[in-house]
Amino acid sequence: MDGGIERSIAFLYGLQRHGIKLGLDRTLALLRALGDPQRAFPAIHVGGTNGKGSTAAMLAAMLASQGYRVGLYTSPHLVDFSERVQINGHAIPSEWLGELTERVRVAAEAHLAEPPTFFEATTVVAFAYFAEMRVEHAVVEVGLGGRFDATNVIAPVVSLITTIGLDHQEYLGNTLEDIAFEKAGIIKRGTPIVVGRMGEGPLSVIRAAAAQRQAACVVLGQDFHAAGEGPECFAYRGLRWRETGLACPLPGRHQLDNAACALAALETAAERGVRVSGRALRDGLRSVRWPGRLELAGRRPDIWLDGAHNPHAAEALAEYLTTVWARRGEPASGRLILVVGMMRDKDRRRVLTALTAVPGASQLILTRAAHPRAAAPEELAQDAADLGVPITVKATVGAALACARALAGEDDTICVTGSLLVAGEAKAMLEGTTVSGLRG
Repeated sequence: MDGGIERSIAFLYGLQRHGIKLGLDRTLALLRALGDPQRAFPAIHVGGTNGKGSTAAMLAAMLASQGYRVGLYTSPHLVDFSERVQINGHAIPSEWLGELTERVRVAAEAHLAEPPTFFEATTVVAFAYFAEMRVEHAVVEVGLGGRFDATNVIAPVVSLITTIGLDHQEYLGNTLEDIAFEKAGIIKRGTPIVVGRMGEGPLSVIRAAAAQRQAACVVLGQDFHAAGEGPECFAYRGLRWRETGLACPLPGRHQLDNAACALAALETAAERGVRVSGRALRDGLRSVRWPGRLELAGRRPDIWLDGAHNPHAAEALAEYLTTVWARRGEPASGRLILVVGMMRDKDRRRVLTALTAVPGASQLILTRAAHPRAAAPEELAQDAADLGVPITVKATVGAALACARALAGEDDTICVTGSLLVAGEAKAMLEGTTVSGLRG
């Protein structure tokens, strides 16, 4: 089996060279060859520019608290590939990963004219694993866009779109309305759609798609609401549900919106026979964990890890860091040292502008993840040259983190961000582990 695992993982890793190819035909062909495992379980489909991973984690935690066997499929991973495919918080074992990847490899050779992409293959592995383990529910996060994403082969009980922002424009379009159109592709005929906070332009696109497909559409701030200063204590008011005294440990006010969307999705699913008690909602939200998203990974100095990789996410991170600084009082003690690495195709200037505007930002250490799409730190330095914060360039995340820790005093704060890949490499170093080579 060990040799089989090594051969199968090498196959999966090799698929990364094919890049991103949107479309469903290859995924559907592989699933057919494996007996259509995606039909073996009901699912909730979660899309959006930002917040979809956190929202998916909340949904899985609440369903698990009800006692269901729950599959969770997300991407990318932080440290180990197996994080992408979980059942009730337990990652797919290496034996299952090897066996199912081998099945996908054999099916691809027999049934496809061209190799599947990395994400197509991993999606089929996840669905096959959930079917084999007889999960009672699955929460499936969209990888990219929606309409042509490999996950868009499921028939969910409810779909969810958290936010719409500018990201992946080379695949999804250059306007918020264009991106909303692609993400609205997960809306299925007659299947309700839950929508998070967004502007009128993209919302109108989603409403039109829902109307065309006769899908009931509920919207945050109009049909359901969350009230509170933040996720640590809030109330939910939905179509029928009324819940108070809710708490979620994921920091940042944006998680209040994500929690509201997750609750609305479960409330909508309940109308279709998915039973979840008020106690399960509370216990699940209290227990949710989502590493690499405003994760406090060290103390004295505080070390925060966050995968903010686009302007919307960077602004949410900056808002949280500003709030942390405000709590320190005046004059605030300590400095903020930013360790940032980004992909070349991101809006690097806007992300860096948002982060360096945080009070206390006194040092910008620029680096790159071990990934071919990563921007060189020298490129980032040009993007940030006139932002008024001293810049240091380091070739690797390890060197950047070591530099930040050498500079930081006990009262300082280090924030590692710009990409989940950068956050993942830093997390592995802090924990004394290694990052899986399977990225993307």
